[in-house]
Amino acid sequence: MAPRLARIIMTVVLACYCSVVILNVLRTGKASTAQLTSCVVTVLLVFGLQFTLSSPAARTWPMKRQIAALVAQALLTYLPTFWFQLSWGSMQGPFAATVLLSLPQRIAWPLFGVVLAGVPLYPLSKGANALDCAYAFISVMLAGLVIYGLTRLADLVQEVHSTREKLARMAVTQERLRFARDLHDLLGYSLSAITLKGELVNRLIPARPEQAAEETVSLLLVARQALSDVRLVSRGYRDMSLRDEAESAAAVLASADVRAEVDIGDQRLHPVIDTVLATALREGVTNILRHSKAEVCTIKAAHGPETILLTMVNDGVVIRDQSLDARSGGSGLGNLRARLTEIGGELTAGVGADGLFQVQARAPLRPHNGEARVATTTAATGSGRAAA
Repeated sequence: MAPRLARIIMTVVLACYCSVVILNVLRTGKASTAQLTSCVVTVLLVFGLQFTLSSPAARTWPMKRQIAALVAQALLTYLPTFWFQLSWGSMQGPFAATVLLSLPQRIAWPLFGVVLAGVPLYPLSKGANALDCAYAFISVMLAGLVIYGLTRLADLVQEVHSTREKLARMAVTQERLRFARDLHDLLGYSLSAITLKGELVNRLIPARPEQAAEETVSLLLVARQALSDVRLVSRGYRDMSLRDEAESAAAVLASADVRAEVDIGDQRLHPVIDTVLATALREGVTNILRHSKAEVCTIKAAHGPETILLTMVNDGVVIRDQSLDARSGGSGLGNLRARLTEIGGELTAGVGADGLFQVQARAPLRPHNGEARVATTTAATGSGRAAA
């Protein structure tokens, strides 16, 4: 409705200016029927051309076409002056508006001033007084600025309307991607742990039923956490704790017969930093469970005066992963790198000289200004998968 209303207002304004010119010719009482007919036809041609040039599509015309239209309007503006004389003077207003709409701004405004400066010349040559010249000057300037301003306003309304539709579509797409990514990431870790514990329980039942019962209880806890994670996806926000994730990772790795050495420390972290690093830890552990044959995994957090460094090292590298780094890796590590970049951190991953696979997530103790909300809502639930 808004773009249509803007165009309707523009049409009404042009029709009013068209009527004013015709009324000025009629007011003299000297125009013959032929002159009046030619006046109406010329006015309709001028304002038809003006209406076309005021449309948003005209701004996309090639420059040659715009200049040709400008020349045509100049001829229709100045030549009829010899027949209709002072009554035709107000037609310079629409032409001045076309100058502003058709030419680059560095040329348009000086030329607009030239058009205005020429307005009093013809009335002075016909013996008009200073008041009539001032009236003609002001009316042309007003008409030019009003038509130009309304045209640009209509363009802006159209742009805002179009941008709003694009933003709405982007928001829907982003929400779909978030929902799919969060389900994948949250359930990826939990389902990997459930599968692992289920296999462990199956092996323990014949020989060690008591330990199998204990692992079953642990499996149920992971399953409940997975159910809770699914519910949290619809809310689009979830705080995560690096310390809690480290404890959970140690238990899960132990169930997979991976000796975990965990040293996170007790320092409290900013909620955003805590969430992003917990996401990185969850991603690393998920990759170990899915893609590696690790026997030992070391998880450490080194606290500095301004940064914190989370390091995950494991000895389960397989041949196909030896070329992996933070730039060429899968989508999981790539997305984590993007999340850390948003808060002023960085992520590196790859196989070291000792043959161990290492993931390092470095983050500031406080996120950059203006990025906390973005990082919290987008990184809280993790990122995509990577092979590690």
